[in-house]
Amino acid sequence: MGNTNSKRNPPPLPNNTEKGTSVSAGQRDFKQNHELCGLSLDIERISTKVSEIHSSDEDPEDVFYKFVILHAQNDAAEASRLQHLLQNKFCIKPGIIFAEMPSGRHFLQNLNDAVNRSAWTIILLTEHFLSEAWCEFQSYASLMNALNKQHKYNSVIPLRPLNNPLPREKTPCVLQAINALEEDSPGFAKQVEKIFQESKYRQQQAIWKNERTSETH
Repeated sequence: MGNTNSKRNPPPLPNNTEKGTSVSAGQRDFKQNHELCGLSLDIERISTKVSEIHSSDEDPEDVFYKFVILHAQNDAAEASRLQHLLQNKFCIKPGIIFAEMPSGRHFLQNLNDAVNRSAWTIILLTEHFLSEAWCEFQSYASLMNALNKQHKYNSVIPLRPLNNPLPREKTPCVLQAINALEEDSPGFAKQVEKIFQESKYRQQQAIWKNERTSETH
């Protein structure tokens, strides 16, 4: 008979207490991380709401727009479509169309404010453009403003939309000399990104603010 002391002892049972502690610790860490993520989302939502409140309380007279779209009276809907396209797809905002300028003021005052309070002036070239003498006047006034102010150089942008575009041969000569944005062009998106640069906007915004400050003193 063999010696009973030579028998191997059975392997120790796993420590369920340590395993349970490890699992509970992991669950606790997961729960804390989940709570932190939820808290960060709540903070983000609150910050968004606060910024929206501030932007809604902002005086429109204190806004320097990235662009204004000058258009014929019958093209207000088309101008609004392009406004939303530039703002929502290309994140070029804030923008305004001429139809949104304050009513009850002289149109020349609105034109002056629209051009001077925007980094770029977009001239909407449709078939309706030639039917209103006012449209050509808008164009010439915008170009004169760009020529008289160095920081406004290259700030006038003719744009032919997809809907009812004005043919090139009908476009006034003074506008034919400027490269127009063509919405139906394959390179439209790249043209937009090249023209509407944030650094150019900031430069014009700073000049506009300085001019306003000097006028109030």
